[in-house]
Amino acid sequence: MPSTPLSTPPTPPRAADELAEMLVDARTRSLALMQDILEARELGPRLAIVNPPLWELGHLGFFHDHFALRGLYGLPDYQFAGAERLFDSGSIAHDDRWALPLPSRDETLDYLARVQQAMLERLPEGIASAAQSYVYQLTTLHEDMHGEAFLYTRQTLGDPAPDLDMPPPGQAPGEASSGALPGDVAIPGGRHRLGSDETLPFRFDNEKPPLEVEVAPFSIARAPVTNREFAAFVEDGGYARRELWSEAGWQWREHQTLLGPIYWRRDADGHWEARCFDRWRPLAPHQPVVHISWHEAEAWCRWAGRRLPSEAEWEVAASRAPSADGSALAPGKRRFPWGEATPDAGLANLDGWRLGPLDVAALPEGDSAFGCRQMLGNVWEWTASTFAPFPGFVPELYRDYSAPWFQEGRYVLRGGAWATRSRLAHNSYRNFFTPDRHDTLAGFRTCAR
Repeated sequence: MPSTPLSTPPTPPRAADELAEMLVDARTRSLALMQDILEARELGPRLAIVNPPLWELGHLGFFHDHFALRGLYGLPDYQFAGAERLFDSGSIAHDDRWALPLPSRDETLDYLARVQQAMLERLPEGIASAAQSYVYQLTTLHEDMHGEAFLYTRQTLGDPAPDLDMPPPGQAPGEASSGALPGDVAIPGGRHRLGSDETLPFRFDNEKPPLEVEVAPFSIARAPVTNREFAAFVEDGGYARRELWSEAGWQWREHQTLLGPIYWRRDADGHWEARCFDRWRPLAPHQPVVHISWHEAEAWCRWAGRRLPSEAEWEVAASRAPSADGSALAPGKRRFPWGEATPDAGLANLDGWRLGPLDVAALPEGDSAFGCRQMLGNVWEWTASTFAPFPGFVPELYRDYSAPWFQEGRYVLRGGAWATRSRLAHNSYRNFFTPDRHDTLAGFRTCAR
């Protein structure tokens, strides 16, 4: 990573107090998710899909240190001696992170606190510069992504649910059971501008420049696939039927030796249970199926005679509205499915407060203009699209964010999950994972063939 002051992409300036609030809030959440784990184990098991907790926490401080204090403000030294040799994810192989001479827990926490304080002290009164607005959002959203990873890592390792502070007003967890939401909506075809434009407060490099695409008419489910719908596939022998799986998917299933989703089992009476963190609970029939790989989603679609949407179709369903007569797409594009209003607990299941998904019929106020529900929050949704750059793509400040992964055979996910921070989620945000990953908070929505 470079050590000289860095140029930043054009970004709308934001109020300095907003940037400070985001920065502090992200750190508060990180510590709430990690403190008890650090007390239990600082390194943890060596798995390809997790990091040592102590290393990952130090990496958060280093990311802010590198891009803000060194890159933006030109400070000559890192705030912890040797930080780049310990916490730079771009140069330290994953398997090496357990063998590093890491600082103690108290030293790591002190490093994070000193970096954050230095960043807060350098914010002006009033409006921050465009460069500050970009870098502070980049580093905060990066920490938010790790916060979500902390949550699904706890699930992977069977740790207890975290003890989060009480949510802000209007974000209270819990909803009564609301049931299923069957059926499709028909969406007319037309031209669509895929990706993010300059009206957003922050855009990642892989969201731009926006790409004009032609989308044919299609029908898409009003809701994601539910546990009950996926259980029917399992009970029909879906995991044992070779004809339902691609070659790569079948090899993955055989290697995993799965007969159903990774966190499902039968109880003594033969009923399905699902593990939520460290506890087994009766399978909630109308919640979206979660912790599903792309391979599993593809096999279910083949069994059901359905298909995954392309990311362009997904974005049209989430962000566009029908014309007055319903025969075409109306001009314009929404930032969120429901419009431009900031997400809250009545619109989307985001920000982690509920510690799990809701039934797919919950939160009708968050519907898209076409009547699709929960397109933001609850579970990430796999698409049929491989992760690739839009024409004209240029790597930005965090050069390793997108460019190294375009040729990795990853697939695009859209929408965000219950653990995704609301400041990160919007209709054009692109997530991306390899098709074998079933530890993440991913489900899927389908289209008619």
